Amino acid sequence: MNPQTVLIISILIGALVLLFGRRLFWLFVAGIGFWIGFEITPVLMQHPPEWLTLLVAIVLGVVGAILALLLQKIAIAVAGFLVGGHIATALMTAFVVSHANYSGIAFIVGGIIGAILLLVLFDWALIVFSAIAGADLITSHLHVPAKGAAIIFIALVIFGIAVQAAMFARRRRSLP
Repeated sequence: MNPQTVLIISILIGALVLLFGRRLFWLFVAGIGFWIGFEITPVLMQHPPEWLTLLVAIVLGVVGAILALLLQKIAIAVAGFLVGGHIATALMTAFVVSHANYSGIAFIVGGIIGAILLLVLFDWALIVFSAIAGADLITSHLHVPAKGAAIIFIALVIFGIAVQAAMFARRRRSLP
């Protein structure tokens, strides 16, 4: 599969999750599955072909969407766990020198915190987590220097949170 196709699909799904993750919860969970597929395939297989990575990502995305539609509370907890674990691992990598020794523990602790946050503070946690997941899906496939990717990531997260918060506030005002 053409790397440009993978880039376009990742950016498209990332943009949808970034901007509409709270409103289209099933899309957020599907996006998380897609994101995990891209992350896990190279770990399971060295130098997997692009088509296989995309296939695994799509399958996990569809499983996530079905899980979100059928078992919403479980899907919320699983999505919160995966995003929380990913964020904790990324923070450990960025700020702790011997992060490799603690990445599994960081993933589990971050995952538990993420699952609890998403279950308790559903709307706002979903807005923040979907903005982070969407921004990561977009920036992880861009070929820019690390500092540029970090700046784009932060800008996208802020933009995604602002857009989703405005839609959420507007919807709450219109409800009786």
